[in-house]
Amino acid sequence: MGIIDKLNKDFESRVRLGIMSILMVNKWVDFTEMKNLLNITDGNLASHSSALEKSEYIEVKKEFVGKKPKTSYQVTPRGRAAFKEHLSYLEKLMKS
Repeated sequence: MGIIDKLNKDFESRVRLGIMSILMVNKWVDFTEMKNLLNITDGNLASHSSALEKSEYIEVKKEFVGKKPKTSYQVTPRGRAAFKEHLSYLEKLMKS
């Protein structure tokens, strides 16, 4: 199996790479901030964050602040480990 085969397919999308990169260096990031940082649509963020949540790479917290709904994201320990491994394989690929 080559290095490229070890890359995690869950992180192939530029949006998912962006989400994970942002969450690796921030405790919690809310929906609006994430959307603005990545310059993507609501639907795009919702679908990619849902896929990452399904893989248990991120935690999604939904709450109300006053009467307004607020969605926030944080990376899980499993997500942190998987993303670090993915980055490690990317680095190895660049060195080969």
